[in-house]
Amino acid sequence: MERILVINPGTTSTKIAVYDDSAALLRETVDHPQAELSRFHWVMDQLDYRRTCVEQALTRHGISLETLTCVVARGGMLPPCAAGAYAVTQDMVDYMFAQTVDVHISNVGCAVAQAIAIPLGIPAYIYDPVVVDELEPIARITGLPEIPKESRGHALNSRAMARRYAEETLKRPFADCTLIVQHIGGGGSTWLFHKGRAIDMYSDDDAGFFPTRCGRLQAMPLVRLCYSGKYTEREMAKYIRGGSGLVALLGTMDLREAERMADGGDARAALVLDALAYGIAKASGDLATAVCGKVDAIILTGGAAYSERLTSAIQRRIQWIAPVAVLPGEHEMEALAEGALRVQRGEEAARPFIWAQ
Repeated sequence: MERILVINPGTTSTKIAVYDDSAALLRETVDHPQAELSRFHWVMDQLDYRRTCVEQALTRHGISLETLTCVVARGGMLPPCAAGAYAVTQDMVDYMFAQTVDVHISNVGCAVAQAIAIPLGIPAYIYDPVVVDELEPIARITGLPEIPKESRGHALNSRAMARRYAEETLKRPFADCTLIVQHIGGGGSTWLFHKGRAIDMYSDDDAGFFPTRCGRLQAMPLVRLCYSGKYTEREMAKYIRGGSGLVALLGTMDLREAERMADGGDARAALVLDALAYGIAKASGDLATAVCGKVDAIILTGGAAYSERLTSAIQRRIQWIAPVAVLPGEHEMEALAEGALRVQRGEEAARPFIWAQ
């Protein structure tokens, strides 16, 4: 039997799970108060803090570290890579510590996994990191040779939801289906899966905006803002990935609060919420053209998919393309555990990560 520790760091929480093979023994979300997080200036500064939170959670539930056989974490902003498992190496951790611009809290995941695994003498993995890139060559071409399109987003949950829907609802192998998955949370991404691969996608800076992301912008006004002297590079990166979207437009990143504003008669809030759904829906329409409209289903998932108001507004605009399934929430913990279990059983090999400096 494999006992797998799963770690998924989020902006204000850390999700922790322990699986005995595929059976969940523990699932817990540890919330991190803003007062505690405010003392950290950078995501990698949180390594010891997050590790302690994980170890304390295991202790509270009477699970000994010595019973673990491997650790798996959500993967962060590596260079673009193929889908699947990667062994956590010192190269990978060093790479994450070298990234100071356009960082993501998932970057610290591999470092926490390594810090727990090494003293125990067990392997640590990441699985389907946010930079999984399987784009078709045609999808990479842009009008600026210096900026080819890259794939990055919620690869882990989106692929897991697509596979589950194909097998459980369509009763077909994932590799035989064409599915669009829209992950909607504080950020978001939209994925086109065709024959088992994500052949095209939109991240949260090249399609509609999200609660804390700016979405697609016209280039020249963005260039002028970047060179206005108002922001440094790091400040601008933090603005477009964390301080924009709903939080910039309405002063809240909480979709439920924005809906309460609209329901209370705030016409501006109502318009912004309509625009949120409008932009997200357009991403599905765009990606459907890549397969000539031959889509088996569109899946709406992620935490914000619990909003009936939002999902209804999106469905209304895209249901002509294909049947729409609303599968709210995230299944990242199960997907991470299942991936690690396949590696431990020898059913899948973990790739090495080598930092080409």
